[in-house]
Amino acid sequence: MADGVSGDVILAPTQPKEWPLIDPFEPGRPAFWTGDGPVSQDELYLRAEHLAARLPDCPVAINYCSARDDFTVALLAMWMRGQTALFPADAGVHTFAALVADYPDLYTVSDQPLPFESPSAILLDPDSRPAGTVSSVGALPWAHPTAKVFTSGSTGKPSVNDKSWGMLVAGGKTIPRMLTLDDLTLPAVVATVPSQHMYGFETTVMNALQGGASVHAEHPVYPADIARCLMDVPEPRVLVTTPVHLRALVGSAVTLPPIARVISATAPLAPALAQAAEARLGAAIWEIYGFTEAGSVAARQTTQSDEWRLREDFTVVAEDGRQYVDWADFERRVPFPDVIEVVDPHRIRLLGRSQDMVNIAGKRASLSGLTAQLLEVEGVEDGVVWLPSEDDGSGTVARLVAFIVAPERNVDDLQRVLRNRLGAAFAPRRMVLVDALPRNATGKLTQAALRDLASRHGVGNATR
Repeated sequence: MADGVSGDVILAPTQPKEWPLIDPFEPGRPAFWTGDGPVSQDELYLRAEHLAARLPDCPVAINYCSARDDFTVALLAMWMRGQTALFPADAGVHTFAALVADYPDLYTVSDQPLPFESPSAILLDPDSRPAGTVSSVGALPWAHPTAKVFTSGSTGKPSVNDKSWGMLVAGGKTIPRMLTLDDLTLPAVVATVPSQHMYGFETTVMNALQGGASVHAEHPVYPADIARCLMDVPEPRVLVTTPVHLRALVGSAVTLPPIARVISATAPLAPALAQAAEARLGAAIWEIYGFTEAGSVAARQTTQSDEWRLREDFTVVAEDGRQYVDWADFERRVPFPDVIEVVDPHRIRLLGRSQDMVNIAGKRASLSGLTAQLLEVEGVEDGVVWLPSEDDGSGTVARLVAFIVAPERNVDDLQRVLRNRLGAAFAPRRMVLVDALPRNATGKLTQAALRDLASRHGVGNATR
């Protein structure tokens, strides 16, 4: 087995050469829901065919569509053209510029005007609804490189994780079973997370294409909007969300329709919040553990167990003092980024998050990588991005803080620059200008020194 996730896809003898873009496919079956009603599978496919004819002949593209049906139409169109979708770590202009430098032939597809200049930009026509019917859909080669998913690396240079069509299909088939969604007949999903990162992508887009579910096109955030979207879809309803959104729902007075299942991820979910949410929403709360390199790895019903059961095509192996997710079907072995206890090849306990990693808004980045980008800003002589406290799973998220040595810059200017570079999720909400950082004799910043610095500047463990 090879370490990591790069390299060519290895096909096992039992794997197919190709697989349908939508499976199961039933022409009139809803794939997505909007406030105006359903978007059927054949309408989705026709829209994708129509868009595919407009796309430039480029090998890679970025999909910036926000509505899930538009996002899925754009992906299908790219795949119909044999192209690969790039999934940036964020939607910031700095990240986009870096990708253009690495992939000069890329183009973009969006359903809203972009806030920056993009070569070969394709803007979807919201009123384009081609007429016709589809009796069957095309297939994609199992080994086709469908996506490159980028995450922030420890050096500030994003790392790339390649996803073949077979890998996406495998997740689309096994993740619903891992979450017992196969117990539900034609589940309808409402998700508070966007489609552009792996948790949202696997539980919405791939669930609609390969899992037999239908999905609401919006990604609501506030309780009233979540309730509205839930009312737009039929039973059985599935809510895909995060601890932050769960906490807001539990504390709200909005009236919610019946919910069959709730799924949470992106941050640890405290058992107390899970119990309160089950009581408030009247549904079992299932939690996903995963990371970009492997996708959704394991699940548990939080109120019932502290053990995570891996999805059926994964096992856990220990080798040379490290633990790995073993994906035998694709001959891949991916190291766990967190500290785990191996119960058996199919079950783990999560003991703690790696200290350098942070999870915000469903995205993962390293503090050292964020610091590296801070240090690239003109006029910044020294600096560090720091997380004062651990996420305790109660639905509140610790606030990122930046201590910066930049005599010629002001906080407002730095906030604008860092939001462009890092995106809204990872731009520190609190920035403190200091004369010098308390580095030790070897040039390191200890946690004790950073806590002392924070105390002197009145930075406590405030939450977002």
